[in-house]
Amino acid sequence: MLTGRLIEYDEAGDDVRRIYDDIKQSRGVKDVNNFWKALANHPPTLVRTWESLKEVMAPGALDARTKEMIYLAVSISNACEYCIRSHARGAAKQGMTAEMFAELAAVVGMANETNRLVAAWQVPVDEAFAGTLQF
Repeated sequence: MLTGRLIEYDEAGDDVRRIYDDIKQSRGVKDVNNFWKALANHPPTLVRTWESLKEVMAPGALDARTKEMIYLAVSISNACEYCIRSHARGAAKQGMTAEMFAELAAVVGMANETNRLVAAWQVPVDEAFAGTLQF
């Protein structure tokens, strides 16, 4: 059940319209999806979330498909149906195949299982894994 309402372009204020226009231009779409329309109930959250998402998902050391697949994996772990559907489509548009999705789902399932086992057994961190990561 939606907590707020979906804010359409024609009823949005200037700040929201600016973000909607940027989303439509950036993504090459005619309309923004419901996620953004829901966040528009609180324009500061809409602005902050869009700006952060653009920055995080921009080209960098990870390619677009990898970023979408990571987003999808986290969405699966969080059981967010909306995000699963959105980022599965995004990953597929970036070239994720059915075989890649199957492996991703297997890794997500295994990671969740082993994470919970470690938490349940309160396994101490091995000496070899201790300390600060250095790359």
